[in-house]
Amino acid sequence: MNRGFLAVLSVVGLLATAATANAQEDFPLSPNGVRTLAPEGAISPTGTWNLGTRAGDFVFVAGMRGIDPATNSLVPDEEGRVRQAFLNMQLIAASEGASLRDAVRIVVYVTDMYRYRPIANQIQAELWGDGPYPPRTIVEVDRLNQDDIFEVEGTFYAPLD
Repeated sequence: MNRGFLAVLSVVGLLATAATANAQEDFPLSPNGVRTLAPEGAISPTGTWNLGTRAGDFVFVAGMRGIDPATNSLVPDEEGRVRQAFLNMQLIAASEGASLRDAVRIVVYVTDMYRYRPIANQIQAELWGDGPYPPRTIVEVDRLNQDDIFEVEGTFYAPLD
């Protein structure tokens, strides 16, 4: 084998070793390399789902609600709950090196559009500053898990290079 090819194999091996070392030990990689995320300080899932996954250069964060990670219970006030949901999403993204500005899309679910959309807009403006803001879909739903009022999910770009 030529030296260039061996050097490439060596680099690929080092990258694979680094990826394995960074992977959550509790969760094996999928056959195609999708890694399940469960960073320290995050909430505990309330059902049969995971907090997020990394697939290549993208991080997918599950619907996050206003659950306080310290107590794993819902934050009592509406504004605090919406803020905590965004912060929970931010924590998962940050665990993979993405900031809120790296969001390529977010989806917001509310149980009352007129009541909670202004709060979501206010909190998002606080967290993102003057923008630019990611594309966002907001949907009013009849119910959310645990009769919650708000949920946000996001997709983030976080290149591995």
